[in-house]
Amino acid sequence: MVLAAVFGAVIGLMLGLLGAGGSILAIPALVYGVGQPLQTAIPTSLAVVALSAVGGLIPRQRRSAVRWPVALVFGAAGIPAAFAGAALGRGIPQRWLLLAFAALMLVVAVRMLRGGDERVGACRTRDGGVRWRSCLPKSLLAGAAVGVLTGLFGVGGGFVIVPALALLLGLGAQEAVATSLVVVLINSIAGLAAHTGAADQVDYGVLLAFAGAAAGVSAVSARASSRLDPAAVRRGFAVVVLAVAVFVAAAAVVDPAALG
Repeated sequence: MVLAAVFGAVIGLMLGLLGAGGSILAIPALVYGVGQPLQTAIPTSLAVVALSAVGGLIPRQRRSAVRWPVALVFGAAGIPAAFAGAALGRGIPQRWLLLAFAALMLVVAVRMLRGGDERVGACRTRDGGVRWRSCLPKSLLAGAAVGVLTGLFGVGGGFVIVPALALLLGLGAQEAVATSLVVVLINSIAGLAAHTGAADQVDYGVLLAFAGAAAGVSAVSARASSRLDPAAVRRGFAVVVLAVAVFVAAAAVVDPAALG
């Protein structure tokens, strides 16, 4: 339980600070740190991610930064895609699924190291609105891609949502992070619904310890996010994700029995 709480705190820290990234560590933490089989770790991860997102949205200034129309468009596209991702995942051997997850972690780490989320998006109007007519298809496609990742791997997808909101729709840093948390929450709930068949396998003691620490730390770190350098936090976290990705890939090859 203590180990689950420690892992949960790390995930809540990153989700609260960046609106993204922390949930990418949930699956390896649950599989290799807590010892859960992959089919149990995925719904557990989704529950942890959902509660962490709620924690990140607790501060009033974070809620006021949410662009609700944007969040609802991305979230609506992600709901059916999450079910599709869950169905796809059930047809892939767990060893290959975890190797694919390690590859996804590498992509996330490289994107975080490169940064560049501060550019203004082409979908913004001069008065700060969004050109939905021209940008809606791209927004729906991005939201669906996040939903597939959520259902397939049990991640919130904030590492895709935040740059998409910043680069595509031109949201500011705080707007992108806050809006991302709403989308993460919607997708995580959809992913949980898609994995209801594994609910009876979930260890609720581990879930409560993991999720409680994640939600609490996410709420605290969200309050401190405006006083920290997000670029420095992102780079440090990217190094951790790279190291974990290498470990996950090696473990999936050397010790596939650990997957359950």
